[in-house]
Amino acid sequence: MGIENPSEQIRNWALEVGFDRAGIASLSASSYSEELRGWLERGEHAEMAYMSRRIEVRLDPRDIMPSARSVVCVALQYSPLQGDLREEGDLWPRVARYAHGTDYHDLMKARLEELAGRVRNAFPDCATRSYVDTGPVLERELAVRAGLGAFGKNTMLLNEESGSWLLLGELFLSLELEPDVAVTDLCGSCTQCLEACPTGALPSAYRLDANRCISYWTIEYRGILPREIRSQLGGWVFGCDLCQEACPWNGDTLSVDHPEMRLPSHRAELTLSDLLRIDREQYVERFRGSPMKRAKQAGLQRNAAVAMGNSKDRRYVPALLEALHDDSDLVRIHVAWALGVVGGESARSGLVARRSVELEPKVLQEIDSALHRFESLEE
Repeated sequence: MGIENPSEQIRNWALEVGFDRAGIASLSASSYSEELRGWLERGEHAEMAYMSRRIEVRLDPRDIMPSARSVVCVALQYSPLQGDLREEGDLWPRVARYAHGTDYHDLMKARLEELAGRVRNAFPDCATRSYVDTGPVLERELAVRAGLGAFGKNTMLLNEESGSWLLLGELFLSLELEPDVAVTDLCGSCTQCLEACPTGALPSAYRLDANRCISYWTIEYRGILPREIRSQLGGWVFGCDLCQEACPWNGDTLSVDHPEMRLPSHRAELTLSDLLRIDREQYVERFRGSPMKRAKQAGLQRNAAVAMGNSKDRRYVPALLEALHDDSDLVRIHVAWALGVVGGESARSGLVARRSVELEPKVLQEIDSALHRFESLEE
């Protein structure tokens, strides 16, 4: 006996394998060609060169899989949802919530493959291909078409029950399915997300400038942070949730709990000082299976040093002085900057001592800049 309503059955299977939302979209060319090309031409993708590759494929999902006729869009909700959502300590409150638990790429890919298996069992001639934030897919546009939500002014997908705390995935099928109805605007005249961004990364509604985005600088950018950027990062160590926390739709969202997305105990005990001091063996052990690996070890240490500097808390000076001897030039550069910002006699003495043995020109330049800050304060 055939399946009477394939679209409904596949949506139900998606929920059964562990997704919180599922919808179906038909495949056609993107409606946002002008917006995407303009974004790239303005350079608002910063140094994420991969965003400018395979543009024609991004703009027409039919080119991803020529035999595809429909796409199943799925979403996993990742934030604990009642009361105060903050973790404790000085580290985890400044790590984007999606990154507290298991890497969503691995988690969602496995569930999509399970869903694909069910579809192929029921429809043996159906070809499938899955994506989780890894291919040239305009996933939010597809999710809007599939009825999962609307575009928010912070460029996130916005759902009436889940807010914007959603991770997205897609399963392309060579099966013609009845699509869901697209969701229209949920933002109205609200601009709270735009006003909440401390760096101006949302210069206008539905537009993100990565050059000013805390998430870009703390996750995607691997080099020496420009000095003017460092002070704008605040205490954020990996990602940023400020534009989401400001959204009224995120104030009272549907309660969902995925144990895999919880902060595991072996990482929960980490502090900023622990992260700054972490060695290779500890890093591999602590961050196995974590999305925070994307920033790399030195990147996380760099970010921890900047967060310490921005705190201006002199309790961090001992950890910073220890890290001033780290093997990584990248880490030492930002530690020197942080010591200059935090200040104090022990910080100054440590910088002077390190200067006498430091060989890397860029680190020496940062040490000199930090010491100059001390001299300026004394004048």
